[in-house]
Amino acid sequence: MISVERVMVVRRPLAEFVAYLEDFARAEEWDPGTVRCVRLDDGPVRPGAVWRNTSRFRGRETELEYQLAVREPARLVFVGENRTVYATDDLRFTDEGTATRLTYRASLAFKGFARLAEPFLRAEFERLGDAVAARLPRAAEAHHA
Repeated sequence: MISVERVMVVRRPLAEFVAYLEDFARAEEWDPGTVRCVRLDDGPVRPGAVWRNTSRFRGRETELEYQLAVREPARLVFVGENRTVYATDDLRFTDEGTATRLTYRASLAFKGFARLAEPFLRAEFERLGDAVAARLPRAAEAHHA
């Protein structure tokens, strides 16, 4: 498994920041690897909500179906899957007054023969983690509810 963790402070109150990130379709705004992210169901965002995320990695596009698994006042967990990988995005929030500290952990567990590529992909996922840490705060701070 490959896990990448980044900590960032965003100048948004906790509840507003969580509300921004709970709609995974906004990954198009803050995740440089996401090409498209479309909600597959409707109604309020709640545990069980589903999105199709199309990402570009190493020049190839891949789709994962993500589900909101945990929705708490200070935590969101999205789990995704396709035929080669399980993905988990675990977001934990800490109130810092007018700002919020986010601990963002992305984990990928490859299936079958794809596991053999893990050692070769780790550095690229670290770079992607750095790009998310640079882009996510700007996207969240620029978004107006």
